[in-house]
Amino acid sequence: MAVKLMQGNEAIAIGAVAAGCRFYAGYPITPSTEVAEVLSRELPRVGGKFIQMEDEIASMAAIIGARVGGLKSMTATSGPGFSLMQENLGYACLAEIPCVVVDVQRLGPSTGQPTAASQGDIMQARWGTHGDHPIIALSPTSVRQAFDLTVKAFDFSEKYRTPVLLMTDEIIGHMREPVELPDFATITTFQQSVTEAPAAYKAFRNTPEGVPPMAPFGVGYRYHITGLLHDEVGFPTQRLDEIDPWLERVNTKLDQYSEDIVMVEEDYQPGARLALLSYGCSARTARHALKAARAQGKKVSMLTLQTIWPFPEKQVEALGEQVDKIIVPEMNLGQLALEVERMVGRKKVRRVTRANGEMATPQMVLAALEE
Repeated sequence: MAVKLMQGNEAIAIGAVAAGCRFYAGYPITPSTEVAEVLSRELPRVGGKFIQMEDEIASMAAIIGARVGGLKSMTATSGPGFSLMQENLGYACLAEIPCVVVDVQRLGPSTGQPTAASQGDIMQARWGTHGDHPIIALSPTSVRQAFDLTVKAFDFSEKYRTPVLLMTDEIIGHMREPVELPDFATITTFQQSVTEAPAAYKAFRNTPEGVPPMAPFGVGYRYHITGLLHDEVGFPTQRLDEIDPWLERVNTKLDQYSEDIVMVEEDYQPGARLALLSYGCSARTARHALKAARAQGKKVSMLTLQTIWPFPEKQVEALGEQVDKIIVPEMNLGQLALEVERMVGRKKVRRVTRANGEMATPQMVLAALEE
């Protein structure tokens, strides 16, 4: 495929089509609207459906329903809309319904500044719903990675029967870069398959693998879907001998697949006692500072997170054992830095934060390296 100048939001939309997305429901909101605009044009070309909903609550409900009916589905939003989606997002987590939610983050709280960038929804992505459940959240640092991680998001969602969040930001969403996309025919995507007979099927079976296959409605498999705690067929229950195994399975099902889910980029220098750790648009600032520091003769390592949740604990802990200081640039007041501090201790972490819509500069990162 030829090289094309492509916007990040456009890459997300095209990545969704390449991954097999055939249903999109959403409500326009800056700075994510281009995702909907592109899919309104592209989905009908491949037999998919696009619908503009009345709000973000309905958008989340619609993609849940579409996936239950058998279509890979997605929505996109930004801060205020992401807040509205939380209740139905929790429903999808409890009912183990695959879907993809794109959050092109903007400055908040509340309406904030719709055209300004932020990474202020990182903790909301993990803890936004009530109750306990795992979540997968990915974060691209470039336009090409926006495409690649969208494809990954759909695969993870289907493999592990869970909503997956693509936590990008206004800068990545609106920037343009030359991108050479792969031939879509070469992209292999995970497809759900149910081999057991309909009479024996249990949609929420507590299997050792942790992820029972999901059969769409309308093909002979019958089960119940509820927002209540349920048994293996999906009917509400208050029996602890049914609730406890379900809680154990759902809250640990991603653990055994962490090597597949957790994705990082390591750029380590032998003997380096300083390191940068970042993600999304802030990783671009960190990369610029890294090059400048090395040009000055400093030994500095860098860890870039593509997977935000589950948090890459092993990788961060291992980095903490190698260095004396980890600088964490991000466009908030230190949300992910809290997790880094949890793994390596507060004294090893230096935050470089900005929550006014402007990116941290390479000079700010270099100053932190000098301290």
